[in-house]
Amino acid sequence: MAGHSKWKNIAHRKGKQDASRGQLFTKLCKDVYAAARRGGSNPDTNYALKLAIDKARTASVPADTIARTLAKASGTLEGVQMEEFVYEGYGPGGIAVMLEISTDNRNRTAAEVRHLFSKYGGSLGESGCVAWMFRRVGAIALVRGTLSMDEESFTLIAIEAGAQDIDAPASEESMTVYTEPDELSAVESRLREQGISPDSASLVYLPVVMTAVTAADEDKVTLLLSLLEEHDDVQSLYTNADFDL
Repeated sequence: MAGHSKWKNIAHRKGKQDASRGQLFTKLCKDVYAAARRGGSNPDTNYALKLAIDKARTASVPADTIARTLAKASGTLEGVQMEEFVYEGYGPGGIAVMLEISTDNRNRTAAEVRHLFSKYGGSLGESGCVAWMFRRVGAIALVRGTLSMDEESFTLIAIEAGAQDIDAPASEESMTVYTEPDELSAVESRLREQGISPDSASLVYLPVVMTAVTAADEDKVTLLLSLLEEHDDVQSLYTNADFDL
């Protein structure tokens, strides 16, 4: 399943800056809001909400900001109503792009995202046009340096915990354990019981059909993906772009 992080890696190599603190907080709070709207505002019974809150806390989002977001989602505090959905499209060279969106104005977001695609060599597609190239999976990220065991022992523990696959590139500090979507919570809990502390856990779209990016298209692909990812309403971006030239 290796390949999901290729866009992240190329962006890092090109020196792409992270979103500003304010943009990051906004995206994380949208995650919390959306999860609470879907499954209720109790993180003990809503695992997606637990993940969103944990991620927000890790990024130092203030506790009162999280609390206000939960209050808005539950209807106890007046505020805008957010919608969440997925956009699919194509980038330069035919790469596939999936965007998880959270917005209070679907029409505005659709127009802005469509404009970015068309201006920078891509096109916004219909629902399902590229989804078949991806698989929905659970992803548990870890940092090699936090492991108190060798990688062979870790691999055995992860498999026994229910992992479907492990992506551990030798050249990178990060590792990812993949699970079936409905097994994410259980596998994460089992890893923690073994003294392993994941950096994050989330549901992601993992590409299963990759599209090679040519040298001629690399800059255009990187620019489009950067601009889409920086859009305030884009919560997560997934692509099957293969930058291994």
